[in-house]
Amino acid sequence: MPMTPLPTLDRTSATFKTDVDDFFATDLPLFVTEANALETAVDADKTAAANSASSASTSASEASASATTASAAATSAIAASNITVWVSGTTYALYDMVISPADYQSYRRKVAGAGTTDPSADSTNWEIVSTNVTATSTTTFTNKTLTSPTMSGAILNDGYTEEVFAISGTTPALSPSDGSIQTWTLTASSTPTAGTWNAGQSIVLMIDDGTDYTITWTSLSVTWKTDGGSAPTLNTTGETAISLWKVGTTIYGARVGDA
Repeated sequence: MPMTPLPTLDRTSATFKTDVDDFFATDLPLFVTEANALETAVDADKTAAANSASSASTSASEASASATTASAAATSAIAASNITVWVSGTTYALYDMVISPADYQSYRRKVAGAGTTDPSADSTNWEIVSTNVTATSTTTFTNKTLTSPTMSGAILNDGYTEEVFAISGTTPALSPSDGSIQTWTLTASSTPTAGTWNAGQSIVLMIDDGTDYTITWTSLSVTWKTDGGSAPTLNTTGETAISLWKVGTTIYGARVGDA
């Protein structure tokens, strides 16, 4: 069974870090898939050998050769990436790569030094580079950020938690990336500006005016959908909830609940 050759990594290259990331993001997962397929083929050869006495010798030889090829390919992959199995107490340089004997994942050293904690349990000094994720696998991510993911039919069994961000100042740049729920205790009349917005993003503002302050919204060019198309008047006591959302190039706004 043919296997895609792995690229050779040059540690002295200026693009070494990017090359390593590409290696583990693309090349190595393909290798793993092909190696798994090769392992399946080896098992099939062994089964055929057991079931057919007349071809047992030939099948065993082929299985042995395939296993040798797979082993050689794995050795070549490790050598090409300059990766070794992590050893407790060994001193590693910044950006050194190792394989954890605990979970068999690849890790990059974040801080030069030595330690006795396996990389899989030492996020202070090690950053995971590879994670075995397939279309049908189940993988647990802890404190990971998915950047611009596309998810279809996702089921959140335990719900989800929105980020809450505290706004400060009198001319803050409102950006959904800071948090989908944002609190703002006014210290004076204020004029917010539009930070970074993409269509489909939104913010729920919880505004406590403190002592009858006002907000001028003109810098955001908000199109108001409540209060007769005008910016809502803030409650003089307690909080006022306002929802802002962007559709196309327009930021819309509405008071939430009673005035």
